[in-house]
Amino acid sequence: SKLLKGIVKAKTRRSKRFLQSREPKLTEGQKSSMIIRGGNSSETVSQALKDVYALKKPNAVLYKRKNMVRPFDDSTALEFFSKKSDCSLFLFGSHNKKRPNNLIFGRMFDFHVLDMFELGIERFVSLRDVKTDTCPEGTKPLLVFAGELFETDREHQRLRNLLTDFFCGPRVSAVRLAGLEHVLHFTALEGKIYMRSYKVLLKKSGCRTPRIQLQDMGPSFDFVMRRNHMASDDLYKTAHRQPRGVKPKKKKNISHDAFGTRLGRLHMQKQDLDKLQTRKMKGLRKRRGEQTAETAAAAAKAPRTDE
Repeated sequence: SKLLKGIVKAKTRRSKRFLQSREPKLTEGQKSSMIIRGGNSSETVSQALKDVYALKKPNAVLYKRKNMVRPFDDSTALEFFSKKSDCSLFLFGSHNKKRPNNLIFGRMFDFHVLDMFELGIERFVSLRDVKTDTCPEGTKPLLVFAGELFETDREHQRLRNLLTDFFCGPRVSAVRLAGLEHVLHFTALEGKIYMRSYKVLLKKSGCRTPRIQLQDMGPSFDFVMRRNHMASDDLYKTAHRQPRGVKPKKKKNISHDAFGTRLGRLHMQKQDLDKLQTRKMKGLRKRRGEQTAETAAAAAKAPRTDE
C-alpha cells in the first residue's frame, strides 16, 4: 500500500531522496523564500518583487503568474505554495484602491502562517534606476537597524526579527573583510520604515585598514506600517524551540560576552602575598655583611647587654 500509518512510502530512489530532503533535521539548511504577485498589482509592485528577488537569489522562487490570494482573509493558498516549494518565508505583492502598492512580508512554521506584516510603498527607487554596479548573486548582506522603535515597540521588534530572518542570507562561521560588500539599512521613524541598500567600497587609506565608503545601489523603499498578524507568545516560543541535539551544553563558570568571547571564572583560596614565591633574581640576593632596613631597625630596638 502507498500509505503506511499516514506516511507516503517511496517507490524509487529519486522519490526516496526527495522525501529524505523534506524530513526534519537537527541542523536545517538555509531558508528559501517565495515571492508571489497578487491578482491585482501595479508596475511598482511588480518591479519591487523583481528587485527583492534579485537580492534573494538563488534561495528564492518567483511566481510570475497572478494569484488570487488574500493572506489576511484566507492563508490556505500560501500554505499550499509553501508546502509545494518547501519555502518558509514569503513576500506577497498586491495593489488596490484601499491599499495601493502593498507588500506583505511573512514566514511559516510547520507550513502554517506564523506572522506577517503589511507595508505600503510610498516611495520606491528600483535597481534599474540606479546606474551603479551591483553585488554578486548570493552575497550575504550586513543588516543595520536604526530607530528607537525597534527597541521599545513590540510590533517593531517582531518586524525587525522577521526582516532579519528574511534578509539574513546564508549562515557562515567566519567573515572576511572583502566579503562585506552589501549593506541593508532599516530606519524606523514615526510609523514609517525606510529601507536602503548600499554597496561597500574599499578605498585606499594609506594604512593597512581600508577606508569604507557606501554607494547607493538600490532598491530603496519608504514603507508605511499597515496591518499585521503576529503569533501568540506560546506559538512564537514553540517556533523558536531547539532540539536537544542542537542545544549547547551549559558548562559551569563559563560564559560568553556580546562579541562571542569566551570568559571563564576561577575559584581559588585567599593567598598570602607576602609568602608568594616569585622569580629568584641573582641581583636581589642578600649578601653576608649587608644590613637591610628591617634588620637595622630590629637591632636598634634590641636592649644592649655590654657589661
